[in-house]
Amino acid sequence: MGRYTFTLPDIGEGIAEAEIVAWHVKVGDTVEEDGRLADMMTDKATVEMESPVSGVVVEVAGEAGDVIAIGSALVVIEVEGAGNETAAPAPKAAVVEERIEVETPDAGDVERVEAATRPAPAREPEPQIRPEPVEVREAPSASAKVLASPAVRKRAKDLGIDLVEVRSAEDGRLRHADLDAFLAYNAGGGFQPAGGKRADEQVRVIGLRRRIAENMAASKRNIPHFAYVEEFDVTALEETRAQLNEGRGDRPKLTMLPFLITAICKLLPKYPMLNAHYDDEAGVVTRYGSVHLGIAAQTPAGLMVPVIRDAQGRNLWQLAAEITRLAQAARDGAAKSSELSGSTITVTSLGPMGGVATTPVINRPEVAIIGPNRIVERPMFVKDATGAERIEKRKIMNISMSCDHRVVDGWDAASFAQDLKKLIEAPALILAG
Repeated sequence: MGRYTFTLPDIGEGIAEAEIVAWHVKVGDTVEEDGRLADMMTDKATVEMESPVSGVVVEVAGEAGDVIAIGSALVVIEVEGAGNETAAPAPKAAVVEERIEVETPDAGDVERVEAATRPAPAREPEPQIRPEPVEVREAPSASAKVLASPAVRKRAKDLGIDLVEVRSAEDGRLRHADLDAFLAYNAGGGFQPAGGKRADEQVRVIGLRRRIAENMAASKRNIPHFAYVEEFDVTALEETRAQLNEGRGDRPKLTMLPFLITAICKLLPKYPMLNAHYDDEAGVVTRYGSVHLGIAAQTPAGLMVPVIRDAQGRNLWQLAAEITRLAQAARDGAAKSSELSGSTITVTSLGPMGGVATTPVINRPEVAIIGPNRIVERPMFVKDATGAERIEKRKIMNISMSCDHRVVDGWDAASFAQDLKKLIEAPALILAG
């Protein structure tokens, strides 16, 4: 019998260390060649470590949340034969399959990947981060008929969820997102009716959640944010969107996002200071000619930003298709590292839960982030062709912006918002040219 020391391999891209996100083995477990050992997170991606040998695990390097240097021992395995006292074959690394849900308007149109299907690790898992419960409408009573699609009902049945206990975040119709919120809130404590007392718990901040915490803290610490909010009348745009969707055929359904992205791309050549990165150490602002637009996406693990490359060269349908593709890739855990980095400006949307106004945090080193909010119906004074005013019911949406005041002046942000308002309120201008 001998011992094989598995060292953390060079994952590439100049990475010097990686964080242990999860263990798939513990001391005493038998592992087969190519069997999963641990998930390691770098600044770019989560990578799965596989064993190059078969044997029994006798040592592990640390716990989830610990940071391990490249080349240091990760796992020691007792093997038949001499082990690797003199040399070790190159260990393998494979990209981890992650279950991610992208938050985009009408994301329910994309067929969901079933959640919670990953096998549980052999060791006791770390507590999962529990998102704050979402303020939503009261659940229907037990005697009321619950509105939900067959797919949602089947998924709830498979998960053992009573739909009466789930609350809708929108119009009373339960969707997959409502099941996800229910699962997240009840994680680790079993399914409990609303109002049930829960025990206190301590959750270790590791993996993606720690990266998010570090990035958000660095952004707020280093960037002097200022916010600007403007009101948009989207009645005509919503009518245009509905008309285009009626004849879309097999093309993806258009949401608000492709229109907003197209309008933003039309304006950025006039406002290049918004489509930029600021290297504060070098004192250099890089203004980009292409628009690599990030879409802030909420996942069970935390916030991620898939990137639409060269958004300025895509039409509405192509943008809708790319948003759908990125959403599906994220859910399947197939999003590449290059699809999760390199954005030059970001749009963040909470869809129907977008609130009245937001103050989004800038995705450093970018200098601007744009956040559409919830559409509401409101009585408004409007003028007819003769100039006479009357009251009409209109669809209104606020759009929020946060900008880096070191690079973007308040006048620039306000001017951009007013030009964006002209395009959004006259959708023919978005489609022209």
